[in-house]
Amino acid sequence: MGSLTIRKLDEAMKARLRLRAARNGRSVEEEARTILRDAAADAESPPAADPTPTEAPSAAAAAAKPARVLLVIGGGIAAYKSLDLIRRLRERGIAVRCVLTRAGSEFITPLSVGAIAGERPYTDLFNPDHEFDVGHIRLARDTDLVIVAPATADLMAKMANGHADDLATAVLLATDKPILLAPAMNPRMWANKATQRNVTRLQNDGVTLVGPGEGEMAERGERGRGRMAEPLEIAVRVTALLAPQDKPLAGYRMLITSGPTHEPIDPVRYIANRSSGKQGHAIAAAAAAAGAEVTLVSGPVTIPDPNGITVVHVESAREMLAAVEKAMPADIAIFAAAVADWRVARDSEQKIKKQTGAATPELSLTENPDILATISKLPPARRPPLVIGFAAETEHVERHAREKLARKGCDWIVANDVSPATGIMGGDSNTVHLISATGIEHWPPQSKDAVAQMLIEHIARTMLEKMKAKS
Repeated sequence: MGSLTIRKLDEAMKARLRLRAARNGRSVEEEARTILRDAAADAESPPAADPTPTEAPSAAAAAAKPARVLLVIGGGIAAYKSLDLIRRLRERGIAVRCVLTRAGSEFITPLSVGAIAGERPYTDLFNPDHEFDVGHIRLARDTDLVIVAPATADLMAKMANGHADDLATAVLLATDKPILLAPAMNPRMWANKATQRNVTRLQNDGVTLVGPGEGEMAERGERGRGRMAEPLEIAVRVTALLAPQDKPLAGYRMLITSGPTHEPIDPVRYIANRSSGKQGHAIAAAAAAAGAEVTLVSGPVTIPDPNGITVVHVESAREMLAAVEKAMPADIAIFAAAVADWRVARDSEQKIKKQTGAATPELSLTENPDILATISKLPPARRPPLVIGFAAETEHVERHAREKLARKGCDWIVANDVSPATGIMGGDSNTVHLISATGIEHWPPQSKDAVAQMLIEHIARTMLEKMKAKS
């Protein structure tokens, strides 16, 4: 049924209808539908001989209730994508209610939003009809998830600092539901330190981000990171967030390493690599979401620690090995850190000074401990049942990864090409190959979060098969 319009109601009747709707926790339109539906049912059904108490709704009926999301549409050129997002969410059986900001209405109209969503969007914090009928508090609570797409720099700044000066920000401050942001802005705005501070604060507050992507911008000649994620990608993330939280790795202890190591030369210089820790941290977050008890041993990185896990911060390879050994035993160990292969045999206690006319100082290198091989070759009683290593290669990726699998003694190798042209080292995307004794799987290019999710799902299936094989 389309939207319902009732004409020629006097003001007293309207007031009674609004009061009844508010009392029952419904919108005015929903209350009118309920009255008409009940009246039609009474007219068609014969009276029962013995009235019986109404049965409570079954668990199956409650489970069949469609998921509900509140979509906040910010003011940016990417707002046009929100119309496609509404369509894709509704195709998945998700009910969508919309808040259109004043800036958002400069790019798309309330009429177009309402036509696709199936009900008119909410636009004004001080609209007396909306506040009596629904109100920003009910909008904030009467949903399973709040999506902000596009999430502009202004909206994110207001969220990070607790502002509530319009309907959208009041809802976002009042909600107790999960929030998903799809940032969209000029690349320089995204890279600005103020925006990155706000992003970090929001993530620490538990807000989830999807995107932004990299590519051509609306402004001529502008290119970089700041494009809003595509509606399909957002819809997939929404579906995952709304799904019942399965915990396939509950009860498992996982040990994960991430980031680079810094090997000191003197008090101010060190040997390092370009690893950002993004992939290892994403794996740790996905493992925790799957129910695992996670210990993350992290080298020096600039990204925030994932929520809900134990994080041990280290600097050097030797410190990382010591932290790994202390965190044992574990059921699953994933070594995603880019550990320096060598360190200076004897680092200087004082800064090495450049002396005019003096010979260039020589650095004598010695090999660092091989953490992956050390754990992989432990006796069966102490070795984790599943040990996974990473291989960052610049040539002959598959061949070198197979050789590493055999040489290290681990169960799987996750290999990728980190040549500068790929942008993988330090970037947000990855293309990996999963290599084991049984063969190789080529995974598609995707975000590091998606790689982490696929790996954790693969691990969960493997551990389930191991458990079945034992029983």
